Amino acid sequence: MSELVLGKDFFVEVMKDLHDMIEVQRDYLTGLDSDIGDGDHGINLSIGFRAVVEKLEAMDAETEDISSFLRKVGMTLLGKVGGASGPLYGSFFMKAGDDVKGKTEVTFEEFCGMIANGVKAVQTRGKAEIGDKTMIDALVPGIEVLLDEKNKDKDPIEVFTACVEKMKEGAESTIPLVAKKGRAMRLGERAIGHKDPGSESSWMIMEVFLNRLKKL
Repeated sequence: MSELVLGKDFFVEVMKDLHDMIEVQRDYLTGLDSDIGDGDHGINLSIGFRAVVEKLEAMDAETEDISSFLRKVGMTLLGKVGGASGPLYGSFFMKAGDDVKGKTEVTFEEFCGMIANGVKAVQTRGKAEIGDKTMIDALVPGIEVLLDEKNKDKDPIEVFTACVEKMKEGAESTIPLVAKKGRAMRLGERAIGHKDPGSESSWMIMEVFLNRLKKL
């Protein structure tokens, strides 16, 4: 893979971008959740990323490396976001930096490993598998693209674009499924025909990372 290097400032800027994206998509994501869940997915994410942005300058100043910065982001989401999305996305960011402790810069390959660690934390916390109609249906196929050895020598933007596209497909794949996890479980077959909101927000979040990568 290309010698693309991401500094801590990249992740700081991504948090601003995530806040902006969630504000735009808040009502849409909440609408998806109203169909099969508690109707608060977009609202909860908005609350969480508003809190992150409010603390962003302090979190940046108080942390020396990427790992500790992302851990603070995750802890903020965990403390501020209700429902399932707080613990899941909080875990994602808290664990993403586990393999890059002490680093102020990471390669694209290390970045892919960070995303994989975050997804692993989500799967461990939520105990979901592909086919359960959760964000895992989007996240895991995307990670498989990032970790595919055949992609090692490809352009990072090309690889991450393919990851996001695969995640979009994963989100679409939840529409005909019966939910096996979360609040949607109680609906049984009535959940068929509705997209899982977590799978949708997952690819949207990864697309924010992609758009920031394109600006480097």
